[in-house]
Amino acid sequence: MSKKILFVLSEYGYWGDEGVGPMEVLDDAGYEINFMTPTGKKPPPLPPSMEPGFWDPPLDKVVTDEYYANRTRELDQSDRLDNPIDLSSWFPQRPYFNHANFGHDLEAYHNKRAQCWEQLEEYDALLMAGGSGPMIDMVNNQRLHDVILGFYQHDKLIAAECYAVTCLAFARDFVDRECIIRGKHVTGHALEYDWLDLTGVVGIDVNFKTAFYPLEHILRDAVAPGGKYHGGVGKSISTILDYPFLTGRSTQDSRLVGELMVEVLEIDLRKYGWK
Repeated sequence: MSKKILFVLSEYGYWGDEGVGPMEVLDDAGYEINFMTPTGKKPPPLPPSMEPGFWDPPLDKVVTDEYYANRTRELDQSDRLDNPIDLSSWFPQRPYFNHANFGHDLEAYHNKRAQCWEQLEEYDALLMAGGSGPMIDMVNNQRLHDVILGFYQHDKLIAAECYAVTCLAFARDFVDRECIIRGKHVTGHALEYDWLDLTGVVGIDVNFKTAFYPLEHILRDAVAPGGKYHGGVGKSISTILDYPFLTGRSTQDSRLVGELMVEVLEIDLRKYGWK
């Protein structure tokens, strides 16, 4: 049977390679991909990821080649992303603690979430693309945290790229609040590669300068004790599989993330990129 993937993209801009790279691999494998965004709007690619020859200052090299720039533009101009699943109308919002009916509302929330978790059983894996957009509408999105926890409860593959890896650090049960990547091996955007200027998103005309947070520091704290953050600084690729988590550092890892997803789902690969 064909595998089915739930692919989450930001409404404030995903990096083109990180959408197209794994998507092409999964398409070639014959998998079905269902796209989802936080409120059901079409996800836009970040403009630099459609600009051939775009130069990344921290890496001091071109990070957007002509192939991925063109493929990202083609995807954006197609109708494939026009009607993504609306996360906000699918998963419930957890009630405020100080609401008058908190006890009953919390029970209703848990019941609804359990129903949603049952619906996740039709999917074989979760994939979240990175870029600067996820820092706005994915990283601290409680509904997305619950999607991640649902896949985690079902012991299914959870893949994240670049800044979307932060979602794994913050996806925690409301009661015990323990980090699900504690003791695991992960990668993510290294401190050495963080921008110092011109970090932008789609739909907000603001130069946020650098990233909103140093992802490396968050991940180092999240996996301790017993786990390890792998930055891969000085290496072209940094992709880590410590099942059920598959993490890719940045744009160069995107296609490999897709390839490893296929290996996990086809031959039950459980570990890659660390000893």
